[in-house]
Amino acid sequence: MFNENTLTGKVAFISGGTSGINLGIAKSMAKHGAKISVVGRDIEKANKAAAEITAISGLETLAFSADVRDYDAINEAIKATVAKFGSLDIVIAGAAGNFFAPAVNISPNGFKTIVDIDLIGSYHVFRAAYDHCNKPGASFIAITAPQAVNPTPLQTHVCAAKAGVNAMLKTLAMEWGPAGIRVNGISPGLTAETEGLTRLFATDPAAGEKLVGALPTRYLGSVEDIGSAAIYLSSDLGKYVTGTIFDIDGGYQLGDASIDCVTPRR
Repeated sequence: MFNENTLTGKVAFISGGTSGINLGIAKSMAKHGAKISVVGRDIEKANKAAAEITAISGLETLAFSADVRDYDAINEAIKATVAKFGSLDIVIAGAAGNFFAPAVNISPNGFKTIVDIDLIGSYHVFRAAYDHCNKPGASFIAITAPQAVNPTPLQTHVCAAKAGVNAMLKTLAMEWGPAGIRVNGISPGLTAETEGLTRLFATDPAAGEKLVGALPTRYLGSVEDIGSAAIYLSSDLGKYVTGTIFDIDGGYQLGDASIDCVTPRR
C-alpha cells in the first residue's frame, strides 16, 4: 500500500469527481495527502462530494459546477483551483455519458452528445489544465472504457467516443512529454459501488452473478482499485509511465472465463 504522504502537497483537479469511480479516485488521493478540486454539473452534488472528501483528509476541498462541454467554464474552474491551491500536479478527465441503444435508434444529437462529453470534454479538461500545471511533473489521466477497443452492440456512440479518447491521450503523451507532462488512461471494468451495477444487482441478481462468474478473478473490483491505479500513475512510482492505458478490470477484456478449467475432472 502507498504511504500516507505519497501525494502530500500535490493538487488534483478531477472532472466528474462528484460521483462513482471519479469520486472514489478523489477520496483515494485525498487519503494520501492530495488537495482535491472536483467539478460536476450539479453544484449541490459537488458540495456533498467535497464535504465527504474533506472528512477523509481534513483538508479543504474545492467544488465547482461546470459542464465539460463548456471550455470557458472548465477553464475558470481550473484557474480558481490554481488561485487557491497552486499549480496542478494531477488532472483527471473523468466526466462521461452513456445510454444503451441500437445505432438505428440513436439520434444524431444523441450520438454527438456522448462524443461531446466523453471526447471533447476530456480534451477541454486537458487543454485548459496544460496552461496551469506543473511542468515538469504533472500527471494527466483520462478515464476511458473497454468499449474503446471492444466493439459492443448498443454502444456505437460510446465505442467511437472512447476510441477517440484513447487515441487522444496517446498522442498528447508524445506531444506533451517533452514539457514534462505524462498522459495515461485508466480503463475500469466491472466495478462495485457504481450506479449501473448497483441497479443491476437490485433488479436482476442472477444477471449480475453471471457477469461476475465470467470474470477470471470471480469478483468485482472496487473504486479503491481504480484509485490505487490513479495514485500509482500520479506518484513517483509511475514516473516512467506515459501513453499507457491501464485495464483495471479483473480480466474482463480477455473474454468470458466462466468455463471451469482448474477443477480436476474424473
